[in-house]
Amino acid sequence: MVSLAGSQIPSPSPGQSPCAAARPQRRQGHSMRTIRSALLQPDSSPGSPSPRDGGADAGDSDIENLTDSVIDFHLRELAATAGPAHPAAVAKSSSAINAAATELLDLSRDFSDYSSFNSDISGELERLAAAAGAAPRSDAPDAAAVDLNDLESMDLSADAAPLDRVEPFVLACVRALGPDAGPDARRAAAARIRLLAKHRSDIRELIGVSGAIPALVPLLRSTDPVAQESAVTALLNLSLEERNRSAITAAGAIKPLVYALRTGTAPAKQNAACALLSLSGIEENRATIGACGAIPPLVALLSAGSTRGKKDALTTLYRLCSARRNKERAVSAGAIVPLVHLIGERGSGTCEKAMVVLGSLAGIAEGREAVVEAGGIPALVEAIEDGPAKEKEFAVVALLQMCSDSPHNRALLVREGAIPPLVALSQSGSARAKHKAETLLGYLREQRQGVACRAGAVAATSLAR
Repeated sequence: MVSLAGSQIPSPSPGQSPCAAARPQRRQGHSMRTIRSALLQPDSSPGSPSPRDGGADAGDSDIENLTDSVIDFHLRELAATAGPAHPAAVAKSSSAINAAATELLDLSRDFSDYSSFNSDISGELERLAAAAGAAPRSDAPDAAAVDLNDLESMDLSADAAPLDRVEPFVLACVRALGPDAGPDARRAAAARIRLLAKHRSDIRELIGVSGAIPALVPLLRSTDPVAQESAVTALLNLSLEERNRSAITAAGAIKPLVYALRTGTAPAKQNAACALLSLSGIEENRATIGACGAIPPLVALLSAGSTRGKKDALTTLYRLCSARRNKERAVSAGAIVPLVHLIGERGSGTCEKAMVVLGSLAGIAEGREAVVEAGGIPALVEAIEDGPAKEKEFAVVALLQMCSDSPHNRALLVREGAIPPLVALSQSGSARAKHKAETLLGYLREQRQGVACRAGAVAATSLAR
């Protein structure tokens, strides 16, 4: 019997593929109070999510499991780059102003709590300590003798399929993925690995040490869309096991996953986004994923993807944009325009996520300028006026990020008529919403007092003449 313990196969790193995504087209938008600016909106409409059948592709609930499981929203990097609190803010709000990191961390918790990705699969991912090293039974079938077609009807539950029974099928799949196998055999083997990696942590761990990961990576660049999609989804399912993420990275999967994100079917693009999100759980991978060109196709998915694809892209962008360079890439790729558009898509599950990503990108000067140009301030003010309670909180935090060190943006916010809804929020919102609204109102009062003082000085000078 072949043991899997030492059979990891190294794989050469695939070549780099360029990536580009078209910016969304512009069309006119409006404010609920008066038409103040042109909101830039993509013309595409959401498509219907495609059904999936493996691990994270077993349906929307499994994708949701993946996304919330791998997000921990480390925002300390964002807090480190945020502007300092204004020294003249009202004393009542000074603790919030001086605690930008706490505000951002609170926001990240809400992003998770109120996300559509709200299931917990921590139990599924608990490692079975002896999984990969379990001793095979003497009566287990030989890898050369198994019929892979039996997997279609095989009960893969732990009771019905212990690891020693599954191991020969894994080995047979790895052999069928080899370079000497034909295209049909490799496509079928990838689909079966996808199936085997669907539910059980111990099987995913077993596959991870079998040599399947480096054998799957070349299929990410396959011109056969079915083979590419199966390989993407198999790697996504395998990445649910934390131990496999380093192996997937070491096998050179990041660039080919970006290629699949650019060129694949709609389910392949969504699953590639989720796989990159999972790999970004390794902090060092975030800069690499951005450098390999993942940001533009993620931005394209915001504009042209299904509702599920947009959610996957938003969550992945949020994680990647903890790195400043990726913020710059996202702004350059035109992310602000579709984010502002998504703020207006109430009830789709994308609005709150879009506000959080927008607030993250507003942490750099280029991002703030792009938000203003895209009409983001009126869109956020409308959310404070008319949105549900949680949207109001997300919107006020994004506006705080926009206005904390920008007198120009504060003036725009005042002209947009933000003071009445902010006053209402400071009186009737949740405790946190009240606190944030009071902080922002302190900035705006300070702005108005400064303008009044300057006007008085000008008048006094004129009279003296």
